[in-house]
Amino acid sequence: MALIRLASLLVILFISLISASAQEKLLSIDDLMNRKLYPASLSNLQWRDPLTFSWTVRNKIVQQSVKSATSDTIFSLDQLNEALAATGMDKLKALPSYTWSTGNNFTFNRDGKYIIYDLLLKKATIQNSFDSAGENTDIEPLTGRVAYTKENNLFVSDNGSKLAVTNDAEKNIVNGQSVHRNEFGIDKGTFWSPKGSLLAFYRMDQTMVTDYPLVDINERIAMVKNMKYPMAGMPSHHVTVGVFNPETSVVIFLKTGEPAEQYLTNISWSPDEKYIFIAVLNRDQDHMWLNKYDASTGEFVKTLFEETDKVYVEPLHGLSFLKTDPSRFIWESRRDGWNHLYLYDTEGNLLKQLTTGNWEVTDFLGMDPKETKVFFLSTDPDPLERHFYSVVLKSGKTTKYTSVKGTHSIFISPDGKYFIDRLNSIEVGSSYELHNDKAMKLRSVFENINPLKDYRLGETSFIKLKTTDGFDLYSRLIKPVNFDSTRKYPVLIYVYGGPHSQLVSDTWLAGAGLFLNYMAEKGYVIFTLDNRGTSNRGAGFEQCVHRQLGKLEMEDQMTGVEYLKSLPWVDTGRIGVDGWSYGGFMTLTLKLRNPGVFKVATCGGPVIDWKYYEVMYGERYMDTPGQNPEGYRSACLLNYIDNLEGKLLVMHGGQDNTVVWQNSLQFIQQCITAGKQVDYFVYPNYEHNVGGKDRLHLFRKLADYYDQNL
Repeated sequence: MALIRLASLLVILFISLISASAQEKLLSIDDLMNRKLYPASLSNLQWRDPLTFSWTVRNKIVQQSVKSATSDTIFSLDQLNEALAATGMDKLKALPSYTWSTGNNFTFNRDGKYIIYDLLLKKATIQNSFDSAGENTDIEPLTGRVAYTKENNLFVSDNGSKLAVTNDAEKNIVNGQSVHRNEFGIDKGTFWSPKGSLLAFYRMDQTMVTDYPLVDINERIAMVKNMKYPMAGMPSHHVTVGVFNPETSVVIFLKTGEPAEQYLTNISWSPDEKYIFIAVLNRDQDHMWLNKYDASTGEFVKTLFEETDKVYVEPLHGLSFLKTDPSRFIWESRRDGWNHLYLYDTEGNLLKQLTTGNWEVTDFLGMDPKETKVFFLSTDPDPLERHFYSVVLKSGKTTKYTSVKGTHSIFISPDGKYFIDRLNSIEVGSSYELHNDKAMKLRSVFENINPLKDYRLGETSFIKLKTTDGFDLYSRLIKPVNFDSTRKYPVLIYVYGGPHSQLVSDTWLAGAGLFLNYMAEKGYVIFTLDNRGTSNRGAGFEQCVHRQLGKLEMEDQMTGVEYLKSLPWVDTGRIGVDGWSYGGFMTLTLKLRNPGVFKVATCGGPVIDWKYYEVMYGERYMDTPGQNPEGYRSACLLNYIDNLEGKLLVMHGGQDNTVVWQNSLQFIQQCITAGKQVDYFVYPNYEHNVGGKDRLHLFRKLADYYDQNL
């Protein structure tokens, strides 16, 4: 018996040692690109019908019913390839991304073919063919028509027949592509009508915009590749909206009027396909008109309503019409200082404000089939989280469906009676649960698996600080592994700080990612703060930086620095700061305007002078250089180079078409003139960021730079 007890104790000790050893693993630099160390998710999760949902696992489509926890494989890549072979198509190496069109049919796009697969007949049918070299593909699911672009022109394939929508020989007139540099929620250039009968599209005339040179070094003789880049205060492109009828091949253009330099945003079709609605924004971006146009004649019909703001108006979402009453639609607006939902009719009458409060609607998710209630995600009750709500149109009653802390993503069944809740939080990488419309959990669909369970990470915590005028500042702090409060640690501050960003959130690793945790394992305190000007905190928090970029953001970041200096285990003489893009601008702002505080700074793609930035974004936040000369002068980092001391590494992509290379080159030239030493590195073939395997090179460069200098 004693021997048995001894053996049992030895087994327990052995298991404990293995467990302890497993939890002692530390991240290596190569681990940062290891996809297995990122949270798993259900690939291509979607509802097949009101009672079943599917996802893809290892080239198979797996399905569950709301009534059973059993997962069934209903389709495989081998079955698809067998069906494709019957049509004469080549085999696929992986299941393509697909969309259920009916309970038994799904569609996908492959090699210039729009294909529908019938599960019952086990048959693949090519519904339409189009030029496989086409770009900006837009498939209309009801008719199977496909819009696509080649170079600067737009085409439609209708049952295999190629229809030329435009025929512009001038290369600087671009059709069917995204315009206004993807601002105002614009991410494409074609818009099928609800029944697929008509196609609206953007036409962008850039002939008046100055050419900006990018240099391709991969040719024997380096080649200049010009792009159109309208800088703040300079001439911008002119945009119009065309409507194409595939039956008649006729194009008409909407009479959107003058001035030509205006923004045509959030294009929406009426359900009956008779009208098109456009949120028209002036170049100053402080006045928006929601206009209605006749889709058959292009005539202006009326302005439904206007929105003005002394700072800026930024329409980001089109109209969402009710199916049960097409004369009513839902509109998103920040007119009361927070992004909320409003119910309007097509005459422009405000029927009701549906949501209200000091929180933001972050996602409008649609309505139940009877359209009695609206589903949405919001920042209520905590801006670090996202929760699922509904509001009843008639009574205004609000229901909260999620309660677990964290960030929720929701997949609602077609009948609105069930939803799958994907939870992502500081402690949960990814979990999926099935709920009914009473918010009752029915079961777990996918249990969270911690991909870093074998690794020892530093302790992460949220810190809430205050601005001088009372705003809460949320920040994230990661302590080094094996933290010892009697030691002094160097600090690395990671910053972005610009509009449309939120770095600190109740998501996996608190939004920090692997690189920052890797640096914490190397012995650095890691700190990030979301300053005024960042998103999801209301218009007052975001808009206060208007015309003075860098000023209040810097004040808030320095509030974080003062907090760090108050910690007894922080080495106040060894503080570093890193950021890219707007974060690069902030990094240099902090370094240059607070001499002696930051021993080391590293930045990539930094905005140096806002007069070199593009019209749409730059003028929204800074107005033009002529309108706001003092703001531009104050924000221009060339004016602070005399303050430069310590170590600084500046990086830039040689093909950067967002923050043009001229920014950092001007900075380096001024440093040379001032006799200031700067480390500089270029990624010749990259645009605004560094991706793929070369990102590991970037991580190594940053880690080595801090190890050597901080």
